[in-house]
Amino acid sequence: MTLLFTVILVALIFEYINGFHDTANSIATVVSTKVLTPRQAIALAALTNLVGALAGNAVAKTVSSGLVDAQFVTSTTLICALTGGIVWNLITWWFGLPSSSSHALIGGLCGATLATAHGHWGALIWAKTKDGAPWYKGDGLLYKVVIPMFSSPLAGLLLGFGFMVLLYLLLRNWRPHTVNQVFGKAQLISAGYMGFAHGSNDAQKTMGIIALALAAGASAGTMNDLPDWLGFLRHPMVTGSDGKEVIAPWIKVICAITMAAGTAAGGWRIIKTMGHKMVKLQPVNGFAAETAGATVLMAAAHYGMPVSTTHSITTSIMGVGCARRFSALKLNVVERILWAWFLTLPMTALLGFLLMEATMILQ
Repeated sequence: MTLLFTVILVALIFEYINGFHDTANSIATVVSTKVLTPRQAIALAALTNLVGALAGNAVAKTVSSGLVDAQFVTSTTLICALTGGIVWNLITWWFGLPSSSSHALIGGLCGATLATAHGHWGALIWAKTKDGAPWYKGDGLLYKVVIPMFSSPLAGLLLGFGFMVLLYLLLRNWRPHTVNQVFGKAQLISAGYMGFAHGSNDAQKTMGIIALALAAGASAGTMNDLPDWLGFLRHPMVTGSDGKEVIAPWIKVICAITMAAGTAAGGWRIIKTMGHKMVKLQPVNGFAAETAGATVLMAAAHYGMPVSTTHSITTSIMGVGCARRFSALKLNVVERILWAWFLTLPMTALLGFLLMEATMILQ
């Protein structure tokens, strides 16, 4: 039981760090365009993250049952997976790199599960589809992680570019002062939309980890002696109004509040990279980038894909910058970000694997 509660605690620590690590994703543009002060932007992001985290269920179900075989998952596995993700998040936060908390968590989970299974690759669910179903309705790492890892940044880039080109065409006869006034207000809506989308995708990943831990504990019989007042821990999944299984409300609430608290702590290093170093933004640019990034996230959440908020908003900002002129992008900053992206999955998988191997040796 102690290990089970440790998993929940470490999962919530990861969620808190995710909140302040990824705060920049939802507020960097609205801060850099000076529409809101950092304090106001963080308050907006925390509120919308909270609401978004309580909405939906698909991403949490993917993490809890669609990526790794639960029979190879123990409480120790999840602690090692989360620790690997936390370590990588703190390293990239320190260097101001907007890497993916989503991929940090998934990489750690895969690596730790593989170690628990003693290198048996069948512990990872690679690809699983129903006959005739499109790829985006499939399960497994290929359909839920690998393909979206490339398609979501590309979608963010193209949508950001397309939205910005469309706005340039629509607003070509407007005065610059009028454009800034109108989109200064419109960006409040797009920033809220981005915060909601961030919560609806990112917070659900930790919900899935907690549900996976409780399900593993129940199957191992470690919760048989729970007192009555903790009986709710035996039921991480409940039946929703539509008759389908959903994550228990108490898990959703505790994860949503934790992420909102982390968001309120801020993430100034990454905000500086995304909002100032990568490309100079005006309110209309921020509106286009946030709308594009949030749209990608909401589409992914609908299909249960735990995609990277970081990838979606960063490439949306790149697309907006390219619509103005390609030279508006600072390619040396973009190169550092891309390296962080490509290293996240393998590095966190390695961290999770080594931590689990070390734990098993010590035991």
